[in-house]
Amino acid sequence: MSRTNEAASPPAARTEPERLPRVLTIFGGVLLTLSCVTPASSLFIVVPPLVQTQGTGVVLTLALAALVSLGVAFCYSELGTRFPHAGGEYSIVARVLGRGAGWVTFVMSLAMIVVVPPVIALGTADYLSSLVELNTPATGAVVMLLATVTAVLDVRSNALVTGIFLGIEIMAAALVAVFGFAHVNRPLSTLVAPTIPDSAGGSAPFTLAVLLTGLAVGIFTFQGFGSAVYLSEELRDPRRNVARTVLWSLLAAVVITVLPTAAIVLGAPTDTDLATADFPAIVESWGGPVLSTFVSLAVAAAILNAVIVMVLQNARVIYASARDQAWPAPVNRALSRLHPRWKSPWVSTLVVGVPGAVLAGLVDIEALIGLTGVVVAVLYLLIAIAALRVRRSTGQEAWRMPLWPVPALVTAAAIVLALANQSMVDLLLTAAVVVLAAAYYAVHLRRRETTHWVMKNN
Repeated sequence: MSRTNEAASPPAARTEPERLPRVLTIFGGVLLTLSCVTPASSLFIVVPPLVQTQGTGVVLTLALAALVSLGVAFCYSELGTRFPHAGGEYSIVARVLGRGAGWVTFVMSLAMIVVVPPVIALGTADYLSSLVELNTPATGAVVMLLATVTAVLDVRSNALVTGIFLGIEIMAAALVAVFGFAHVNRPLSTLVAPTIPDSAGGSAPFTLAVLLTGLAVGIFTFQGFGSAVYLSEELRDPRRNVARTVLWSLLAAVVITVLPTAAIVLGAPTDTDLATADFPAIVESWGGPVLSTFVSLAVAAAILNAVIVMVLQNARVIYASARDQAWPAPVNRALSRLHPRWKSPWVSTLVVGVPGAVLAGLVDIEALIGLTGVVVAVLYLLIAIAALRVRRSTGQEAWRMPLWPVPALVTAAAIVLALANQSMVDLLLTAAVVVLAAAYYAVHLRRRETTHWVMKNN
């Protein structure tokens, strides 16, 4: 009997991981979260293809996407304040919908952790090409390594670094807005009575069907505001501040993206320029090559900024998974280890960043970006479902979304609509990931609820 007790109790005490310190203010949380959204890079990378399909109606499309994103933000805010854990989506889903659903969510999150940061990093060389020609894979790998080194620092230092980069990014977006509104070539009514110009000088009507085809990309433009929940263990007074961080980050992202977009729509010199959506060329027509070069450099800085925050936040997910006993015991101990000085999960940070650098340098990982779009939509859908059920759970009372359950229902419907218009290949790949994750849970994890995949309460 004594040997059984000796084997059962002491190990749990010895392996209890050190907790992340609560040192982050709302301001620091917004800086980190908004850096993950990267409004300047969204403006110059995501919005131009949207303009080509939506024409002058792109502002209406982004406005509708912002409303859908607000519903998603309400879901993240309520769930994040009830369950302020570093695991983010998987941690929330597991506590509301069950360990199995949480495991599936975690496996899908791993796809995002592996693919998205190196894909973003690969865009750096394109925006530095105005100054120097760089090898794209090598530049992406260097950006990943720089981001990893920075992310190992304590969270307050990262908030300072990302805040500086974010200031440059916002300045670039503000300059685009100022120059665009100073060179208006179309009436304001263009924004509410839009058309779709083509490169031949003609135009097509902007219909509801056209708007809906651009909705998924519009939602993706603001994606990242929900990542505030990854920082919830490090936010002071998370029961109040998680919701504020999420909502302020979304509001800032919408303003920083939509105002310059409206300025470009109104100020593009010709309909042909607008149809081709060459934003750097349009900016250069307003302010010359110096302005265009500054904006390009700001976008490159925004990319580095985003990768830093993605590595930092993804490391928190890996850290939380180790604390929740997702891996073999020695791996759990290593991944949940905090740096003695900076109190960051430094091993998990290296696990996220170093493979990302290898992938950026050696693998055509951009081919998987379509899959990540579907994964993001599925994760949002799970969050919306969790928000519909959370008030039946025993989680602590905290911030409550207004008009519940309407925002969660509308969000779920919009996401299903977006998924219905995705590539069948990407949908099947995502379904395969879900099936494999569910099978592993059923065979291995389900019967080991006391020793494996245990949701820690912090």
